[in-house]
Amino acid sequence: MVPALISSYMPKLPYSNLEWGVIQKKVGPFLWLMVISTILVLFVMDSSTRFSSSVAVSHSGGLKQGSARSLPANDTDATSPELSSGDIGEVCDISEGKWVEEPRGSIYTNTTCPTMPDIKNCGKYGKDQSYVYWRWQPKGCVIPRFEPETFLGMVRGKKMAVIGDSLARDHVESLLCLLSQAEIPSIAFRDEIDKCVTWNFPEHNFTLMVLWTEYIVETIPRIENGTVASYEIHLDKASRNWTEKLPGVDYAILSGGNWFFRAVHLYEGGKLIGCINCWEQNLTRYEVTYAIRRVVRTGLHFISTCKECEGLTTFLRTYTPSHFQNGSWFDGGYCNRTSPLDESQIRLTDVAWEIRNIQREEIARVRENHRGGKVKFGVLDITKAIMMRADGHPEGHWTKRAEGRANDCLHWCLPGPVDMWSDVLLATLMKNSLS
Repeated sequence: MVPALISSYMPKLPYSNLEWGVIQKKVGPFLWLMVISTILVLFVMDSSTRFSSSVAVSHSGGLKQGSARSLPANDTDATSPELSSGDIGEVCDISEGKWVEEPRGSIYTNTTCPTMPDIKNCGKYGKDQSYVYWRWQPKGCVIPRFEPETFLGMVRGKKMAVIGDSLARDHVESLLCLLSQAEIPSIAFRDEIDKCVTWNFPEHNFTLMVLWTEYIVETIPRIENGTVASYEIHLDKASRNWTEKLPGVDYAILSGGNWFFRAVHLYEGGKLIGCINCWEQNLTRYEVTYAIRRVVRTGLHFISTCKECEGLTTFLRTYTPSHFQNGSWFDGGYCNRTSPLDESQIRLTDVAWEIRNIQREEIARVRENHRGGKVKFGVLDITKAIMMRADGHPEGHWTKRAEGRANDCLHWCLPGPVDMWSDVLLATLMKNSLS
């Protein structure tokens, strides 16, 4: 049938019937092979295209099926690839990007998170929920939507410690809400002042800890007239609040910075060397950035030389500034925006960006000095993304006790922008190529 079909479409040439018959016998089979080959090539090309659209190629050598997701219709970067396990830092820079609308919102709500702290439940206290419907889109790629089962599978049998101040606690509370959609954790330990808490996920044999430290280094409050007037911080001594609990931890997330804007007295080698935001006439005045660099270096040095920390991976989460306008907590400061800022509305000359740069420099320094060591270091660079989210704070919607008293433009509503920190954490864990 097919040779006859080919013959019927052959052009009329000026040959005799005998000559044409000979040509058909010699050329027909060749043309038939050409047609079959062409059909086969087109079939393979079409199949390859369909397969590649549903498979993300991992730089670690594996294939991850079904990872491609479509972006919202109003997203101008809808052709950006989604990150796979090897892409962080290789395909795009996750610290650069913009917030785009996300109609699906968070994977949890203020009513579906069983671990939701009341003080972060902004929806309960009347805040409009529009701040939930945004996601961070880096330039050139898309961070995968957080998947609790994927995260818990990656950290099965592991212990993770989040180390820092109340913003570190924000991160833990966000992560707990995300993970509770797959397994509800139980509290295994809580100290008397709620500064050190441990949660267990028995189904996945995973332990999550939060370890409180205001300054990363040893700190002593100065009491005057019954109140804390300033803090004495020892720039060269890592705080035992977290160092004593580090052995046995597989992943540590270190952060901090906001406490340095208080009155601080700086010590080194046990001696007072100067201060920040103090008024003593005979003391050397230091900038916040100097002290932050010193304490980050001290903390990272301790981790890099910790003999009991073999196999530890440490992430430094970069600085997260507040968004107070026209005042602060108790003097009328507010943060009443209803949508994210864009990059033109933030200042990269601000001290927040300088702190972020210092943190990245110190991570680069310790990685270079301890290249090939048994402890690994990475960065969760979320500063620029979070600088744009002045709309995600509780403001006055954080507790009935706050009405008429204080606005909170430092901490974060749940669900909210802080969930993005865990998106970045999961994507970075998936990369699995820290040096």
